Amino acid sequence: MALARHGDGPRAAVAALASQVHPVFMLPPVAASGFGGLLSGDFALAPGLLHGAVVFAGLYTAHVKDGYVDFHVRGEDDDHPLTARGCGVAIGLATATFVACLAGVWLTAGPLAAALTAPGWVIGYLHAPQLDLHPVTATAGYPSGIALALLGGFAAQAGTLTPRVVAFAAVLLVVVAGIKVIDDAQDYAYDRSIGKRTVAVVLGVSRARRVAHGLLGAGLLAVVGLSAAGLFPPSTVAAAAVFSVVAVIARGAGPKRATMLLVRGSYLFLAVLLATTWTAPLGG
Repeated sequence: MALARHGDGPRAAVAALASQVHPVFMLPPVAASGFGGLLSGDFALAPGLLHGAVVFAGLYTAHVKDGYVDFHVRGEDDDHPLTARGCGVAIGLATATFVACLAGVWLTAGPLAAALTAPGWVIGYLHAPQLDLHPVTATAGYPSGIALALLGGFAAQAGTLTPRVVAFAAVLLVVVAGIKVIDDAQDYAYDRSIGKRTVAVVLGVSRARRVAHGLLGAGLLAVVGLSAAGLFPPSTVAAAAVFSVVAVIARGAGPKRATMLLVRGSYLFLAVLLATTWTAPLGG
């Protein structure tokens, strides 16, 4: 039975499998893994690459499963490059990769890094059609994956956690949750029609946007407050300032454009956080 819905043979199958690599969706968690490792102040290549590979495999699983449910189960999407069997094969390959690389993380970095990383696959696999039916889990799943990637990346290098890296992860969780609320508002009409209870469906688009802006503001104010308290280096305020500009621009945009701006702004937020903590690593 074919893996690809469009075309025959190995080339079509490989192309269909490769189509499930979604950079906009996958880059933030993988970047968070690397960011966490660099924050330790002593980056070793082997555990860093293994941890990044684990995160990628979990994200690939999530994307294929989500596409399978949306097209083959719910009929939400108009098209999908993989057959139902192809989705199963892709999930199987990604899961095997996840398990193998997770074992490598355990062997090279210890049980804490592995324990922080393992839930990523569970969150990704269960996102659809289980977790995306409740406003809290529908919103918090992806941000939680990013926070865990940061913590796991740090633990893969340091073998432990510090209060500051936990605080960094909490800030990212809140900020990305705000972005996710706005992103979900793009599908308000359809989500409501199938009973998917996102924040936008439960509260309405306008109130959901206010919740999202509140989460973004809380995350950025937390950076300022934690910097003032001495838990973060003072220069991290620059990251909050840069992202604030993006958030203000996105405030007047529709859900699609606002999501695009905020996702790209989150890359910048991470980059500035890394640059401003480079001379004061969190493992110290």
